Amino acid sequence: MGPADNGDIESVLLSETEIGAKLDEMAARIDADYEGKDLLLVGVLKGAIMVMADLSRRITHRDVEMDWMAVSSYGSGTKSSGVVRILKDLDADLSGRHVLVVEDIIDSGLTLSWLVSNLRSRGPASVEVASLLRKPTAAKVEVDVRYVGFDIPNEFVVGYGLDYAEKFRTLPYVGTLAPHVYSS
Repeated sequence: MGPADNGDIESVLLSETEIGAKLDEMAARIDADYEGKDLLLVGVLKGAIMVMADLSRRITHRDVEMDWMAVSSYGSGTKSSGVVRILKDLDADLSGRHVLVVEDIIDSGLTLSWLVSNLRSRGPASVEVASLLRKPTAAKVEVDVRYVGFDIPNEFVVGYGLDYAEKFRTLPYVGTLAPHVYSS
């Protein structure tokens, strides 16, 4: 656990060590798959910040660049409608480039599906997805994810970039919230 959670974390789902080992594995696959290719990592703000930082430092591919997007999906509370608006678009031109979208978590897949379609319409050589976490039982649409760290149960998780009301992002592990946090 740690001093930052004050009893708000019910359990640690994935430790810092487990996350690091999985990112090593994902980075090795990305290095092999993009050898000699112009690779652009696209991080999705804000949740993907930790994954993007740690994954990109493990990639030894020297031609890798990164850019960021922020999108907002309309919906009530934690439910996504799949109607998306871009809050911060990419600075980079995608023409002929190999794009790897870096996500922290995929649940319904609605926003990600829209995002991948949007990026594919910009003329890249390819668009693939890497996500540290995926909730297969929460999926509402099929999204082809090339690199997945962990499939997890459909529980509300925080830490390692994931937040609840903008808190808990900086925890070095992924944990489940104690019910008293979100029921109050």
